[in-house]
Amino acid sequence: MSAASRFFFLLGALVLWAIARSHRRLARALSRELPALKPLPVYPSVTVIRPIRGLDVGARENILALLDSAYPGELEILCILDSKDDPAYPLVSELIQSRRSNPRTRAAVLLADAPPPGRTGKLNAMLLGAREAKGELIAFSDSDTRPRADLLSKLVELLLSGPRIGAVFAPIVAVVDSPTVGDVGYALLVNAWYSPAVALVAGTQGELPFIMGQMMVFKREALEAIGGVGCAEGQLVDDMFIGKRVSEAGWLNVVSSRSVPIIIGRMGLLQFLFTFRRWVLFSQGGLPRDFTRLNWIRGILAWMAWVGLAGALASGHAAAAVLMAAAIAAFAASQLLLQRRWGGPRVAVRHWWIPAVLPLVAALVALSTRIWRTVDWRGRRYTLERGARLGSGSPGRS
Repeated sequence: MSAASRFFFLLGALVLWAIARSHRRLARALSRELPALKPLPVYPSVTVIRPIRGLDVGARENILALLDSAYPGELEILCILDSKDDPAYPLVSELIQSRRSNPRTRAAVLLADAPPPGRTGKLNAMLLGAREAKGELIAFSDSDTRPRADLLSKLVELLLSGPRIGAVFAPIVAVVDSPTVGDVGYALLVNAWYSPAVALVAGTQGELPFIMGQMMVFKREALEAIGGVGCAEGQLVDDMFIGKRVSEAGWLNVVSSRSVPIIIGRMGLLQFLFTFRRWVLFSQGGLPRDFTRLNWIRGILAWMAWVGLAGALASGHAAAAVLMAAAIAAFAASQLLLQRRWGGPRVAVRHWWIPAVLPLVAALVALSTRIWRTVDWRGRRYTLERGARLGSGSPGRS
């Protein structure tokens, strides 16, 4: 065996071992369970604020899932839209009217108008909801989520399980019935990359210096300590920034072992690429190095396998090329297995190429965020400065 053959063969073996080791660590992290929590003797009142703009996939079922929460205390649900012209307004109003029978749940629609320059539409809605909230605890729920009936009560139990816990949130799992190419890519980002990394970094106690805000609950004292959700003024990513401020103020952010489904569907390849790019920009808003380093290493391993395969094929080293191809296959299989363990959708054989090339696409997407600093989100366009901060005079609308 020549020196070049030995090099490619050893490189392939090293990459394959590293991929297997990474997979084992992430799979174990996804099996993490926080200590069992006892039901509370009395559940405090909660206000759940849901910013809504446009009709999400499965919008009707998403709204009904929130309205039908089996929370054992007083529950206030505030759905915040820009105006009555929003296509979601008649649907939200109709569903709220149809769910008036529960005397312990009050639901209403509030109109926030368009956000001022330098503020996202989501934060604008959150600010209005927080001002109007009557609950002892304040929760926020994204419109593309479909929380299970007992999720809110479990989050409240976790929040009140320790005096230093200021905020709790549910990790996300992307679900889809009949995934397209774009759906597969997005589901893998959430279920095989983002959520496993959260589980690993959070450890056995579930503590993190940031928040994933698709479903989060706060003690009012923690919000008051950071100046309220308005502290995220000028930020593209409110949840990560708010979580960072909560941590800096001496409170704990704790992630639940119970996930909240994000409903996706009908996502084309181009839409996925724009969504992927937005997620990369979001990640610049306060993710800790331990979190980003983990996924960078996984991406580098995939690149090493692809470059090694090209080098082995170009130099005619068949055995080394086979080992490199096995490393690429193992990397793709790891993502598919992690996704299934987390509760994500099965991926058809015709889409198995997607996890194999995802790190290659990620590098190009990350590069685009360095040279193109605008992002479209919920029908509005934002210009960004360093990190995920909105540029001065960013109109916050399309």
